Amino acid sequence: MKKDTISLIAIIAIALLLTGVSGCKKEEKAEAASDEEKSVSVGAKNFTEQYIAGNMVSLLLQENGFKVKEQFGTGSKITRDGLTTGQTDLYPEYTGTAWTVYLQHDEQVNDPVELYNKVKKEDLEENNIVWLDRWRLNDTYALAIKKEMADEYGTSISKLGEVVNADSKRLKFGIDQEFYERPDGFFKMAEYYGFDVPTGQVKTMDVGLSYEALNRDQVDVAMVFSTDGLIRKFDLLVLEDDKQFFPVYNIAVTIRKDVLEKYPEIEEIMKPLATLLDDVTMQNLNYRVDAEGLPAEVVAREFLKENGLIE
Repeated sequence: MKKDTISLIAIIAIALLLTGVSGCKKEEKAEAASDEEKSVSVGAKNFTEQYIAGNMVSLLLQENGFKVKEQFGTGSKITRDGLTTGQTDLYPEYTGTAWTVYLQHDEQVNDPVELYNKVKKEDLEENNIVWLDRWRLNDTYALAIKKEMADEYGTSISKLGEVVNADSKRLKFGIDQEFYERPDGFFKMAEYYGFDVPTGQVKTMDVGLSYEALNRDQVDVAMVFSTDGLIRKFDLLVLEDDKQFFPVYNIAVTIRKDVLEKYPEIEEIMKPLATLLDDVTMQNLNYRVDAEGLPAEVVAREFLKENGLIE
């Protein structure tokens, strides 16, 4: 009996052990399934602000239990195509870019809320793309000069146009290739303001190089983005868009409808970014990357920590 009792106890112990192992495996499988279910890909374009914004989106999702695949550093078309074809699930986009480039409208919409609502409605109806909350910052195109040249060139694009019309070969402009080619780009702007710039007076270059070229007097006027940190680094004067040519470029996280339906919590996770990021804040964050040399991921992480959004 004693031997039988020992055998019975051994059998029970083995059974309990196997049950525990089985339970652990089930938990591991469940955890793996959960990780697989909460998996998304986040995109970002190939300039500083987008790297920072993309990292913010990625870090917030990771903080809330998502496994994130980052697809950063692509041009506008590739980034957008990634979203519409399903290679990317979400990324931060600009209302002005969507309105003029993706949705191909010529109509000028200067009210930021109206533009956002139009883009949001049309992109959802035609492309199944959802625009989450509009961020406060407006990273629009702009023209900048050295501050000490304000007396000669003026402080607005209209005044600059008068200088060009007086002598079309006096000023050299440094702009990026996309702004040179876009239908709402440089030459359309010049036409809108009533001045004519010979193509020989326009140099195309990477955005970052346009600041350097202006600083070294290789050009007189540079195309910039209004929230660039390099504006602060080089202490430039951004000319007033006094006739309101440039569209509003508010950021919003864009996400495919099917992805948001699968993970509706993403909308709430992204909400803080819409209220925290304005022009000045974003310019300072860009400055930390462009002027101080910090990685975009570090800048994004520190900002989210300072605002209590991640640990």
